[in-house]
Amino acid sequence: MTDAQDSEPKIPLGVGTLIADSFSILFRHIIPVVVIGFIPSLFGVLLGGYLVGFEAVLGLEETSASSGGASALISLIDLVVYSITTAFMVQLAYDAKLRRPVRIGKYIGPAMAAIFPIAILGIAVGLLMGLAALAFVLPGLWVYAVFSVMEPAVVIERLGFKGLGRSEKLTKDYRWPIVGALVITWICALVIIIIALVVADLALTSGILAVSIVIYAALTAVGTGLISILTALIYARLREIKEGVSVDEIAAVFD
Repeated sequence: MTDAQDSEPKIPLGVGTLIADSFSILFRHIIPVVVIGFIPSLFGVLLGGYLVGFEAVLGLEETSASSGGASALISLIDLVVYSITTAFMVQLAYDAKLRRPVRIGKYIGPAMAAIFPIAILGIAVGLLMGLAALAFVLPGLWVYAVFSVMEPAVVIERLGFKGLGRSEKLTKDYRWPIVGALVITWICALVIIIIALVVADLALTSGILAVSIVIYAALTAVGTGLISILTALIYARLREIKEGVSVDEIAAVFD
């Protein structure tokens, strides 16, 4: 699958700057990022553990439960967790970008209002990615790039289930640069998740499942937060390029 409309963009997306800014925001606000990402991550681990077993969710054991339908279910749960986390994180990203104080209390209302459509649309995107990836990996990545800014669009513009169409419009002509930015950041997030698995495994070996789950949820919140921040910055950059809307104007929605 190729994007026939994706000619060379006139204005670069600025992948390097977006990634650097994402890491800068993450490191400067690591505690709020963990606080925001921890609850959705913990919910995902507990739900997945209840449905398929904690060892399968934490990747600590090769069992039949971690294959086939169970793996697909875990992937869908992860996508929903990511979507919910992003609903909160987009607001933090803009406050951080503008060097304003992080205001977690103010993020709750807009995020909660967007959680239902974001969760449903996140599952839809996951299914579309899965179908596209049945051919090869690249089509799956391309599909994800098409809908990559759905979460910020829903939260900021209050579009509800129209978020997919809005993302499709905004990402047009920039999907392959978005794929590049996401892949680089996913690799970094994967390193964090691998560390989380190792630490969780050590805790579980000591016979303390609760500690293992908490550590895993906290560390994966960092990886998820990094990708969420990048997604928020990509959305802001696309609106700046295509519509002349500044980050200040986007963030003003929450003031």
